[in-house]
Amino acid sequence: MLAPLIWSGEARKDTGCTRPFLPRAGKGFFVGERRQQIMDAEAVRRAWVRVAHEVWERHRDVDDVVLVGIRRRGEPLAVRLAAALAHIAAGGAPAVPTAGLDIGPWRDDGRAREDHLGPLSTIASIATRDRRVVLVDDVLYTGRSVRAALDALAEHGRPRQVELAVLVDRGHRELPVRPDYVGKNVPTASTERIAVRLIEVDGEDGVDLVSPEDLL
Repeated sequence: MLAPLIWSGEARKDTGCTRPFLPRAGKGFFVGERRQQIMDAEAVRRAWVRVAHEVWERHRDVDDVVLVGIRRRGEPLAVRLAAALAHIAAGGAPAVPTAGLDIGPWRDDGRAREDHLGPLSTIASIATRDRRVVLVDDVLYTGRSVRAALDALAEHGRPRQVELAVLVDRGHRELPVRPDYVGKNVPTASTERIAVRLIEVDGEDGVDLVSPEDLL
């Protein structure tokens, strides 16, 4: 049985539930939704391997690199990125440390995270002070999750440098945040959302663009 998907109000990612009646300014309501697949499992794999090569080109010496994935789907993406870097290095470099980071306590929307499953973070197991941290997330939207993650990193141990790798950049930034590595840029409307599925969380890989349907 697939694990339920979790709604993220900040990133407007997949919810795992339908939202049949959403108020719409001006006329009617949104009823139901349309899904358009924009990345299948192979496209996800290719995009993330390309990101790994870009990280490798910039950080051939990975001794001081740490990968930190924003929970929930950023964490398995960070693990995949570490595995891809190890494959590219072909044994010529040490394994890159990875950790998961729950940004709940640092969110600025007044809501607690709904997906606290066990320990809040595994970042306490690695050192980030004076290291080069690559922050990993599945979708970049307003930038507020990244801001929360930066606050969390600063409290854990001030990194020498922080870069951002995302699988999908959907635009609509509210803060001055720009990713260093992007798997795919997807122009979206503010009423749409991006649904990312990963084997580690959802049982399969893929990315959908989810759009509401109108009742006029």
